[in-house]
Amino acid sequence: MIPRLGCRSQRQLLSMSIKPEELFKMDKAALQEIFGTHKSIINAILEKTMMEEAEKETEFCLRNNITPLFCTDKDYPQRMNQPGCADTPVLIYRQGSCDLNPKKSVAIVGTRHATEYGKTTTQHIVEELSSEGATIISGLAYGIDTASHKAAVEMQLPTIGVLGHGLDQLYPPQNQELARAMLANGALVTEYPSFTNIHPSFFPARNRIIAALSDAVIVVEASEQGGALITAGIAESYHRDVFAVPGRLSDTYSQGCNNLIANNKALLYRNSNDLTYIMGWNRHKKGIQTKLFLSLSKEEQPIYDIIKENDGLTMDELVAKMDTSIHKIAATLLSLELQGAITCLPGKIYKVL
Repeated sequence: MIPRLGCRSQRQLLSMSIKPEELFKMDKAALQEIFGTHKSIINAILEKTMMEEAEKETEFCLRNNITPLFCTDKDYPQRMNQPGCADTPVLIYRQGSCDLNPKKSVAIVGTRHATEYGKTTTQHIVEELSSEGATIISGLAYGIDTASHKAAVEMQLPTIGVLGHGLDQLYPPQNQELARAMLANGALVTEYPSFTNIHPSFFPARNRIIAALSDAVIVVEASEQGGALITAGIAESYHRDVFAVPGRLSDTYSQGCNNLIANNKALLYRNSNDLTYIMGWNRHKKGIQTKLFLSLSKEEQPIYDIIKENDGLTMDELVAKMDTSIHKIAATLLSLELQGAITCLPGKIYKVL
């Protein structure tokens, strides 16, 4: 609640091993060493102006069975703690008991003006994903978001709705009954404290949480300037796999999806086999066994060794540790996977088999 202290700055403070409780005990000189000329931040910390609001929020959470999750908590979504997600919030609010660290999670997003084709396709996607036991994530907006949550509830799949406002309200109000049904086996999640005035910018901002919580994002319908394309772009920057459902060239709400595929910004989604193959989920079903004696190349061996030494690494962590390009690392990882030497777990974490 400190004004002008954004998510990236908060994560940077934590990387400096500054505990939150220590920050509020610092004097002005110590704070100036950290924040320099940012007087509004320094004054807010010294005057502790946000403490009363924080206490009110704590009381609200207790009354309404809302759980605040800090990024050091075990129940906080660990996918959001990956190095490539530096702009995700360090604290989120969860209503419901749904696990935010599922083995498999898929976001389904699209236009608020969903056609019957889009709604039917969304229903079919969720039905197919039910055999994978995937958690379905979306933004509880009109259209494709609503269709994906409804289908998940019908299939008794866990589903997470990421909101662009505090948990004291629900937008759109027409989805209140759906939200209550979701809480039985899912959750509502937001980064915004209660009684925060809704702002149009909050809804695009929440898309980064949708992307960060997911292993893959499927865009079902979107216009050329659709908001779902924002989620797709963020997901790509987070190294998530992005899929798009193709549509007729004449359909307005298929233009965004067709463009994503044409510009290699998304993979073609025809059925769940496309997703499970790319994600490697079908390989686990076949029970691939690790070879007892691996014959690795000079490019493969050091990457294999560093993954083994660290008990698993993300692509970003490998790039940081290896003096080579991301494209070479990606090619080597694929080769190691095909040999059965490593596997890619949810959250794009590579581990030795």
